[in-house]
Amino acid sequence: MWKVSLLVTMIMVVMPTMSRAASINYADALRKSILFFEGQRSGKLPPSQRLTWRKDSALHDGSDIHINMVGGYYDAGDNVKFNFPMAFSTTMLGWSVIEFGDSMGSELAHALEAIRWGTDYFLKATGSVPDIVVAQVGDPNSDHICWERPEDMDTRRTSYFVTQQKPGSELAAEIAAALAASSIAFGKLMHHILSCFSTGPFRHRGSYNNSVAAGACPFYCDISGYMDELVWGAAWIYKATGIEYYWDFVKANSASISGNFQFGWDSKFAGIYVLVSQWAMADRFGANFISSADNFVCSLLPNSPTKSVRYSKGGLLFRDGGSNLQHATALSFLSIVYARYIQDAKKTIPCGNQVVGPATLVNLAKSQANYILGNNPLGLSYMVGYGQKFPRKIHHRGSTLPNIAVHPQHIGCHDGQPYFDTQNPNPNILVGAVTGGPAEDDTYEDSRYNVPQSEPTTYINAPFVGVLAYFAQPTITFTHE
Repeated sequence: MWKVSLLVTMIMVVMPTMSRAASINYADALRKSILFFEGQRSGKLPPSQRLTWRKDSALHDGSDIHINMVGGYYDAGDNVKFNFPMAFSTTMLGWSVIEFGDSMGSELAHALEAIRWGTDYFLKATGSVPDIVVAQVGDPNSDHICWERPEDMDTRRTSYFVTQQKPGSELAAEIAAALAASSIAFGKLMHHILSCFSTGPFRHRGSYNNSVAAGACPFYCDISGYMDELVWGAAWIYKATGIEYYWDFVKANSASISGNFQFGWDSKFAGIYVLVSQWAMADRFGANFISSADNFVCSLLPNSPTKSVRYSKGGLLFRDGGSNLQHATALSFLSIVYARYIQDAKKTIPCGNQVVGPATLVNLAKSQANYILGNNPLGLSYMVGYGQKFPRKIHHRGSTLPNIAVHPQHIGCHDGQPYFDTQNPNPNILVGAVTGGPAEDDTYEDSRYNVPQSEPTTYINAPFVGVLAYFAQPTITFTHE
């Protein structure tokens, strides 16, 4: 067992040059991570809105196709509602509540409110007109040449949608997953998930890349293909309903999603392994999902012979692609969830000649959470508003421009450029926003120009909600390792 202890120790090691932040307050970080979603809201804001510098915006969305598409979330620092990553964020918020809602305390109500803001929007996107699923609202090309507040938008609010003739299997399946996960979180089944999943994905398959074209690409192209979303969506519907048809679909298509350890808004592979492993362990079916989940875990561990990620000297996990903290938060979430599942099953994981238990996975996730919140070489929290030292010049329109209470006059498309160019800190603090994070050498440029490092996104924050909820609870002692 000494090898297990060595593995745990290596994960917990902090470099001698590490700048220590104050002790981590996970409950405070949890509160702020959920509050961030209020800053991303589109539509008519409720009286309960706590980030009061944000005001109503995009109140006519969907009018071009005669569907009320008011609401939902802006995905990042722009003013477009990309439904594909928004649905993934909603799924992850739902999963966070399913797994860790009991640890959220008074924040559970706010987490459920954040989920409902997404589900209300997706019910409009999928239920307003038969055989139509709205894919996004807002022309990204015109939006991205402007720097203006969402409250001032005068760019085209084009509505993009998929149909039987122009299908979007990954989009419809991810929305189905979001509604299914949300149903479990609320304890009330949204029957619409079944029609949403069967309207386009099964009978008329195809990628929304082709159907939405320039609206989706190059912004949120589905690179991994749509089969992972179909299996992911079916798995969530089975978890929500127990209908065997969906479990049969998952098993029948397991070969198409094996051997890939990616997880995020585009790729659902590792998430499928972990999600399905819960009932596969209990029912003794789907052993291939359990082995895939085991292999996924081994691919993360710093001294595993099958490691497929990299670690900075400061200890942050890296994968290829921008906005790296999306990987750190999502993979940390899966590590904790799988740790809980193998704890319940009294199972360990073989990684080469090592044996790994739940504590190792939790310690890995904790090292990532602590790094994000300030235990890193810079002593910088990558969550805006958490701690004393955090990014002040994030790439985010609403945060950068003066709010309406200070500057009630309209700010046009190009009138916001001076606010982008200034070296002054953003006037509005987007509390709880987790930025894209540092470079692989642990350096960070606090600059609006450095989009991969300074832009926050909903899909960075959503899995981090679950991670923080887990660590905000009293310490759990594992019975085996």
